[in-house]
Amino acid sequence: MSNSSESALSVGRSLLYLIVAGIAWGTAGAAASLIFRISDMGPLALSFWRCVGGLVLLLGALALRPRRRVARTAGESRGRGAAGTARTAGESRRRRTVRILGTGVGLTIFQSAYFAAVEATGLAVGTVVTLGAGPILIAVGARLTMGERLGRGGITAVTGALAGLLVLVLGGGAAEVRPLGVVLAVVSAAGYAAITLLTRYLGRDGGRTDALSTTTWAFAIGAVGLLPAALAEGVVPHTDAPVSVLLLLVYVAAVPTALAYALYFAGAAVVRAATVSVIMLLEPVSAAVIAVSLLGERLTAAIVLGTLLLLAAVTGLAFAEARTATAERRREAVAV
Repeated sequence: MSNSSESALSVGRSLLYLIVAGIAWGTAGAAASLIFRISDMGPLALSFWRCVGGLVLLLGALALRPRRRVARTAGESRGRGAAGTARTAGESRRRRTVRILGTGVGLTIFQSAYFAAVEATGLAVGTVVTLGAGPILIAVGARLTMGERLGRGGITAVTGALAGLLVLVLGGGAAEVRPLGVVLAVVSAAGYAAITLLTRYLGRDGGRTDALSTTTWAFAIGAVGLLPAALAEGVVPHTDAPVSVLLLLVYVAAVPTALAYALYFAGAAVVRAATVSVIMLLEPVSAAVIAVSLLGERLTAAIVLGTLLLLAAVTGLAFAEARTATAERRREAVAV
């Protein structure tokens, strides 16, 4: 984690960036719902256009940001030697390639399945299940793949999340909660979890990564991979409101994609990971508010209860992570 003295951003401004990013991400599903209502565009075509639009805007952001120069002393080069330098460079390129490809595939699954879930079961339920299941899958995946301990807090969070999903599926009613939509939301969460686990695994050696550049490449991979499916689904929708569809597509690419990702990367570089996890709960909350107030979706008691269980589980998981990180830092300080 970078503190405020090491970053051009203050903690307060970083928190504001994360809040705006969370709320902006919560509007992506609402825009998708409106597009589905006024056109025959499918979720894969919508995901394709989001990748294309996000790619164009992020390329612009990369072109405008100051270039960072990496300096290497002559002593470091001599000490490492030509062979060592070439080997390190080769490993770095391979890791970057794996990161970009993995992020691209994961991002494509994440957003495509999410839009499909919103289409199938509505904005509120699709968003809550996706964002609630994601951190839980990350915790379980980190335990299985990297041996990270869940602890009592983590086990409690996983149990609470599973209970929330069970309440949503069994108690929501067929009219509000459709099992196919819940399954698609869990698939979306799995794509999000895979990206996070890959990033964590490749970053265990302390290597630095350019998150904005990686995401730009990931959108390029997503656009290429989704093009055949988008063409089969109908890349240009039939609609009686073409201007509205175009404006909504531009909004999806600009606000919950390019702007939100840029703000998220800037804020997440300063604020603790556990705090970021809690702030990002604004996404499902804002999506639920929009679903009820603007889209006319109905929230039953079971949906509200399941949502609260999921959000409580993620909050508990974030605080458990914060306690674990604090304990580890104390042990390291004592050892030194």
